[in-house]
Amino acid sequence: MATKLHILSARKVETAGPGFHSDGGNLYLRVRDSNSRAWVFRYKAAGNVREIGLGPLHTRSLAEARDVAEAMRKAVAAGTDPADVIRPQEAQAPGKTFEQCATELIEAKRPGWKNAKHAQQWGNTLRDYAFPAIGNKLPAEISLADVKAILLPMWATKTETAQRVRGRIEAVLDYAAVHGLCDGTRNPARWKGTLDKVLPAPRKVTKPEHHAAAPYQDVPRIMAALAEKTHVSALCLQFIVLTAARSGEARGARWDEFDLDAATWTIPAHRMKAARPHRVPLSAPAIEIINTMTALRRPGVDLVFPGGRDSLLSDVAVNKTLHSIAPDVTAHGFRSSFRVWCEEQTSYPRSVTEAALAHVNADRVEAAYQRSDLFERRRELMRAWADFCTGTGKIIHLVSAA
Repeated sequence: MATKLHILSARKVETAGPGFHSDGGNLYLRVRDSNSRAWVFRYKAAGNVREIGLGPLHTRSLAEARDVAEAMRKAVAAGTDPADVIRPQEAQAPGKTFEQCATELIEAKRPGWKNAKHAQQWGNTLRDYAFPAIGNKLPAEISLADVKAILLPMWATKTETAQRVRGRIEAVLDYAAVHGLCDGTRNPARWKGTLDKVLPAPRKVTKPEHHAAAPYQDVPRIMAALAEKTHVSALCLQFIVLTAARSGEARGARWDEFDLDAATWTIPAHRMKAARPHRVPLSAPAIEIINTMTALRRPGVDLVFPGGRDSLLSDVAVNKTLHSIAPDVTAHGFRSSFRVWCEEQTSYPRSVTEAALAHVNADRVEAAYQRSDLFERRRELMRAWADFCTGTGKIIHLVSAA
């Protein structure tokens, strides 16, 4: 029985939902969830199904796709490669290179990134590792061999960088596929189902490095030493410890984020890692630090802990102060010190301690039911932490302007 041809109507081509829609004679319309529409020629060779992209609907009409599919069926019947039918057309038609697609993707994502550095990091990693090898290639021409050639030399020695490069190449090729520039069903940079078959898992070639943390038993000594110092970075460090905040959150604190009458610091979403606002209950020693900074505040300066020239206090300055007391410790590590102290020295439930660290609950079902930020329980917890860190819940400051 002859294969039925020309199944699709012009209206069906424009309105069909996500999936593969057969027009008969090996020609399919592929519609993605993003509503992109592209033509695919599918046939069997040596027992395996092969797919050849014929381009997006907006550049090749239904009638044109049928003409190409007819020529490709004749090529299959003659025992030649059906891809040869469109290769001359592709050679003549201008196409966007991988580098051009990467540039477009970065610009498309830029409004959703928290800071300009993210876009810069994307551009730099692709420029340094991907563009020299595949920057001038069309997305459809990039193969698994190309991706392996980029990743293999650094997979075991620069594993974290290699993972970023892989993920960004995958994202660029997905972007190209959405725009009909390559076949998105076979992304050669995809980890699951592709690269995980030819590369060792990252965790097997490198050990995870954690931020160096002080044992919680040593925190009172460090806090006492910080209290003897006379510059803003020492005050900021004490505040970081007392609130269990991330260094960047504390260094970037603004005056309008504080309600001292309510003893609360509210960090806006755009400054949080999880991109949602976070309320921090302030203990008496934490409020004392803010009051000290109030006395040192200069007109027109919004930062609570300003650095040189009233700019953002750098992490280098904070760590330099810390390393003068505890050389092998990082500011971020105090979050770990706090977490271990919670586990070993208190009976507060994990939900309270995780909320204090502004961690997102990975269990979506549990998170859906636990909608409270447990603020009052956290206030009790942070008061106990301050008492532990300072001995008496008070800090004696000998402060001068930075």
